[in-house]
Amino acid sequence: MSSESGGPAVDEAVRTLLLLMPRLVGRAKRLPIPQALQGFDLAPRHLALLAHLEYGGPASVNELADRLEVAPTTVSLMVSELSRRGVLERTADSADRRRRIVAIAPAYTAPISDWLSGNASAWERVMRDLEPADRATVIAALRAYEAALAQGGDEPRNAS
Repeated sequence: MSSESGGPAVDEAVRTLLLLMPRLVGRAKRLPIPQALQGFDLAPRHLALLAHLEYGGPASVNELADRLEVAPTTVSLMVSELSRRGVLERTADSADRRRRIVAIAPAYTAPISDWLSGNASAWERVMRDLEPADRATVIAALRAYEAALAQGGDEPRNAS
């Protein structure tokens, strides 16, 4: 393994991450869906929505769209789908009665919290052992990776 200033060279880091990412995604996908949510045919987009509601609290459709970085119509469709099933509830905003606030329905709060806690607990164990600057680096790297994928990720590799 080659290194640069105490860390892996770029090619070695890329190889390591290419081998690691499928395992990470696979493990996250294998977290068992709670009994209360089985049969709802939940997709990753639903998990992201539920995670934002669990950790960010109740929000309007527009706020959720901003958090998820998708169109409000996409969020509205997901909220409608999960509301019909009783997983989410929409209530009037006390500050603006025309605005609706989306929240996890009380009957599903515990199952969703338990489901998401597996990922949260793993991240907490990892992040607790890192210095704040290292935490910021991990977050920045993951955001940059996401952005690179969104741009197509097809920039040619340098010949080494």
